[in-house]
Amino acid sequence: MRVLAVNWQDRTNPQAGGAEVHLHEIFGRLAARGHEVHLLCSGYPGAAADADVDGIRVHRVSSRYGFALAGRAAFRTLAVRLRPDVVVEDVNKVPLYLPRDWPGPFVLLVPHLFGTTAFREVTFPVAAAVWASERPMPRVYAGAAVEAISHSTAGDLAARGFRREVIRVIYPGVDTRLYAPEPGVERLSEPAFLYVGRLKRYKEVETAIAALALLAGSGQRSRLLVAGSGDHRPALERAARRAGVAAAVEFLGFVSEERKLELYRQSWAVVLPSRKEGWGITNLEAAGCGTPALAADNSALRESVRDGETGFLFPTGDARALADAMGRLAGDATLRERLGRGARAFAESFSWERTAQETESHLGVVAAGGPRGREP
Repeated sequence: MRVLAVNWQDRTNPQAGGAEVHLHEIFGRLAARGHEVHLLCSGYPGAAADADVDGIRVHRVSSRYGFALAGRAAFRTLAVRLRPDVVVEDVNKVPLYLPRDWPGPFVLLVPHLFGTTAFREVTFPVAAAVWASERPMPRVYAGAAVEAISHSTAGDLAARGFRREVIRVIYPGVDTRLYAPEPGVERLSEPAFLYVGRLKRYKEVETAIAALALLAGSGQRSRLLVAGSGDHRPALERAARRAGVAAAVEFLGFVSEERKLELYRQSWAVVLPSRKEGWGITNLEAAGCGTPALAADNSALRESVRDGETGFLFPTGDARALADAMGRLAGDATLRERLGRGARAFAESFSWERTAQETESHLGVVAAGGPRGREP
């Protein structure tokens, strides 16, 4: 197959996150299997207009903020030149409505949509624009096959008006050979909880900071390690100072893959207080390392954490409940070990190879004009 994928960014972009990892893990494998894969995305300072990334032929145009306009024009030109067997639009920012420009086989790939969550992240005019951009999607993409990365996202799409019979749920994978315990690598000496991800308002890292302060107030010493960058960092640093735990919160900034892996193995648990996630890939990466996860009880986080088996879910925004879960883990080595074993076993049930194979099958059926909805 010749596949033309469209995503806001590629994995080499400094602003790349879980959505870009997801796309490249899948389509890099499809390229390795002999499919011709092209990716249209935005550019960034210093990036070449054309490159090969993981076997994917990457075509970059405009910038992060100009891609909404430039991307559609570039897509029309590229689609005419390539004549792909199937087009895949990965919507992890705002939709480009590409079915208006492409009448052929089409797959809409959705990690998650923002909905009203956008109003917690950006200014009202920007949030309103994002919210409004998502409203026409069921109509514009009515003829598309849909691939959702979780049942939570599938349910959200169906509630918005997408036909459930055209939605296929294909879970992300995790490389459990890489994300694995390492003999000789020990947990940090005092309770240490790790957040990995972009520093954005909707991620609600303030909840973890407030939980850390509650633990400190009860006499429980612990640390919060924050790995990642983003425009919300100054606000988080202020929150740590106000809560009196600035010395116990360490902002690590962007970390390498090697450092991230080391942090997963050394931390007592990962925390993900986010208000909404399409999946929660850091929960599975940590699980592969035998590290439990503490996550907000919402969206697909309920699918990437099994409450009481691989970690704990807590009510969204409830710092007291998160502090209680952190305290339980800190004070009970047997519990930590049990959850760690459960997390590792859970991670082993996922693989990128399976995700790529299921996606390959789905794209093949769509390209051939066959049934394209939910899995049997």
